[in-house]
Amino acid sequence: MADLGAAAEEGAKDGEQPRGDAEEGGSPGTARPGVGEQQEGGGAKRKAEEQGGEPPKKSSEPGHGQAVAAHYNELQEVGLEKRSQSRIFYLRNFNNWTKSVLIGEFIDRVRRKKSDITVLDLGCGKGGDLLKWKKGRIKKIVCTDIADISVQQCKQRYEDMKARCRYNERIFDAEFIQADSTKDLLSSKYNDPDMRFDICSCQFVYHYSFETYEQADMMLKNACGNLSPGGYFIGTTPNSFELVKRLEASETNSFGNDVYSVKFEKKGEYPLFGCKYDFHLEEVVDVPEFLVYFPLLEEMAKKHGMKLVYKMTFREFYEEKVKNEEHKMLLRRMQALEPYSTSDDSRLASDKPDDYEHAKEFIKDGKAKLPLGTLSKSEWEATSIYLVFAFEKQL
Repeated sequence: MADLGAAAEEGAKDGEQPRGDAEEGGSPGTARPGVGEQQEGGGAKRKAEEQGGEPPKKSSEPGHGQAVAAHYNELQEVGLEKRSQSRIFYLRNFNNWTKSVLIGEFIDRVRRKKSDITVLDLGCGKGGDLLKWKKGRIKKIVCTDIADISVQQCKQRYEDMKARCRYNERIFDAEFIQADSTKDLLSSKYNDPDMRFDICSCQFVYHYSFETYEQADMMLKNACGNLSPGGYFIGTTPNSFELVKRLEASETNSFGNDVYSVKFEKKGEYPLFGCKYDFHLEEVVDVPEFLVYFPLLEEMAKKHGMKLVYKMTFREFYEEKVKNEEHKMLLRRMQALEPYSTSDDSRLASDKPDDYEHAKEFIKDGKAKLPLGTLSKSEWEATSIYLVFAFEKQL
């Protein structure tokens, strides 16, 4: 991970926090991920293509959506001071930086074609991305989430933001909807059912839909059905190849460290839908999720007129975007990497000495300007299970 340390000095607080933020062929209806993404062209992908993205249907376990809603409803909002003392303060900021850069990139892409931008925030949580949309000068947003309390808090966050606006300062219009986007057709709940969006953003949420084919397809219909031609479906989701690679390398049916943990019910068989695992990220996530086999998601998206623009691991995304000076400055302002130096008096997020061996090696090689910006090895491991993706609605 040494090359990931080459980024930022400590900067001013941004004050914004994210929501939570976090295969070969097998038996019929299953995908067996291999140990690396190079396996992507294997049997499961062919099976998905042959089936047109419609594998055998599985019945939905009752209550999972309610469990997800209850989990996020119960998460308490905490102040900036308490967040800054968190073990995962920098990890959360790094994930938030990733979302900021992704959202900013696609706002810019749309703005080259039109000035009035309308957004669907699918799985808005408590409104952690509202400030990003404000900075992007969009015209309107529809925020929707399964958790009713989260939607209420998102609406309140918007109202507070609106109240703080200076005289003559423009802020986007907003609509708030509590719904299960894996089961409910959102367009029937919009003030204008024919509304069209330029961007649908789905951050750390889409994996909840892969419980059944019907739910994953409904989520895609909600994400893409009301997109304007040339519009974008963007998001972040766990990387199934990385998850299975780590599982198969483990001696048990779980893996992780003191920051995060993932526990599967068993090894060896990974259904295309309903492949449940328990995910825990300190302080913010402790709820079951479902494996998203990305080649299948890509095939399903084609049915909704979508073409993949790109998908990247968080590491690949970081290494590409940090080359941009503006993104590097944002990394510093958001404190998305932890300041690290060789002095003994520096207080680090992790008290494990070997968590910073990669940073020490980077400094030893003479490649680093102090203070070095990094994450602990445990945090890099936790955040590197994710993918960034973007699809475009075809004309």
